[in-house]
Amino acid sequence: MQPLLILNIVGLTPRLLGPYTPRLSAFAMRGALRHMSSAAPGLTCTVQANLLTGSTPQQHGIVGNGWYFRDTAEIGFWRQSNRLVAGEKIWDAGKQRDPRFSCANLCWWYNMAASHDVGLTPRPIYKADGQKLPDCYTKPAAWRDELQWELGPFPLFQFWGPATSIASSRWIASAARLALRAYDPTLSLVYLPHLDYDLQRHGPDPSHPAVRRSLGEIDRVAGELIAHAEAAGRRVLLLSEYGITAVDRPVHLNRHLREAGMLAVRTEEGGELLDPIASDAFAVADHQIAHVYVADAARIDAVQRLLAAIPGVEAVLRGPQRARLGLDHARSGELVVLADARSWFSYYYWLDDRRAPDFARTVDIHRKPGYDPAELFFDRNLPYPKLTVLHRLLQRKLGLRALMDVIGLDATLVKGSHGRPPSHPDDGPLLIADHPDALPAGVIAAEAVKALALDMIFAPVPLRPPSAPQRQVETA
Repeated sequence: MQPLLILNIVGLTPRLLGPYTPRLSAFAMRGALRHMSSAAPGLTCTVQANLLTGSTPQQHGIVGNGWYFRDTAEIGFWRQSNRLVAGEKIWDAGKQRDPRFSCANLCWWYNMAASHDVGLTPRPIYKADGQKLPDCYTKPAAWRDELQWELGPFPLFQFWGPATSIASSRWIASAARLALRAYDPTLSLVYLPHLDYDLQRHGPDPSHPAVRRSLGEIDRVAGELIAHAEAAGRRVLLLSEYGITAVDRPVHLNRHLREAGMLAVRTEEGGELLDPIASDAFAVADHQIAHVYVADAARIDAVQRLLAAIPGVEAVLRGPQRARLGLDHARSGELVVLADARSWFSYYYWLDDRRAPDFARTVDIHRKPGYDPAELFFDRNLPYPKLTVLHRLLQRKLGLRALMDVIGLDATLVKGSHGRPPSHPDDGPLLIADHPDALPAGVIAAEAVKALALDMIFAPVPLRPPSAPQRQVETA
């Protein structure tokens, strides 16, 4: 077996490779660069499940980063149990070929309750008084203490939220080096999310100073990890889940449904909560995709007509039509809505910001009934947001219950999104192998990566020495 590192750099596209990514560009030039496609929407949990099972959500069931759980009548995002993912995972397929095969899964999603050998995922401690403390979950359990002794606590507040930085990706890359040394896995899966942040904040234009800085930061971290893995005798396969494209129009599907009398809310202490049980229809927004759940089949036509007339909606798919996106599955909404190129879907359902629930102004990825990229921004109405954060922390230290309400409700701040198929393949996900002969020609489907990776491990083709560096981009 030939050990392999699969490095997932979220948001990296062929168009972003260039002068601000010298290490990654050099890796692509001496290897093989291909465009990657997927039948499913470009969403983290969905694409990762495609990659690791070799199937689409119609088979594995991960129809988004979250969905409406009909059995519990709750909307749930960012669940962690691998038992939600149907189908054979890449590490199980590897063990079938050779019982000595081992896998380290470092921060790819659905990391818990999995059959891989080594696991690492962010797992905050939620205190009874409302505090959220940085921590992680590992397999084996003892590795958690070893990691935090070596690297310090997982930098949770730099992993997501307005304070995101390269610190979390650097921590994960350092953990990957420790895993290679301590466990020597056959397959190492490493997730580096840093590039995603500023591309959503500012859009994908590398002329923006923040984007340029982010490209340079992830280039250093990823480049050093690639060099470390290759020095340790490992092959390297680099990929991304999706490309982020420029947007300037948030679309509030739930507000349209509410104004049409289809979405119900209940009031708690002045704040409004979406009530899926009492609603005739509601949308679970996920970047540029939304699942719309309709309680009464007789009303699907009316809901579809309403949604199709909303500016920013490109398509409304129902029934077998959902297979166009690989989403003809029982977990999907009765309708699947696709945004146009300049738009994305918010989860907002209140009609007056004074009636927004208390969690709307906080970073709370589990309580919100949809994805919220506004969590990447401090509230612009706060004159000194960092001082506000410090004040809230001091209140908590003194034993007071303090809400970390520092997030604004201005969805127009978001300048980049993903989910819909890209208009040009250079703005979509990519796949880079460490040698020109390592990948077949043409566009490679995400669902094909599982088999390709196993071939690199178990049936590596004899590699000729690479000739003079030449960037290889092949399309269908």
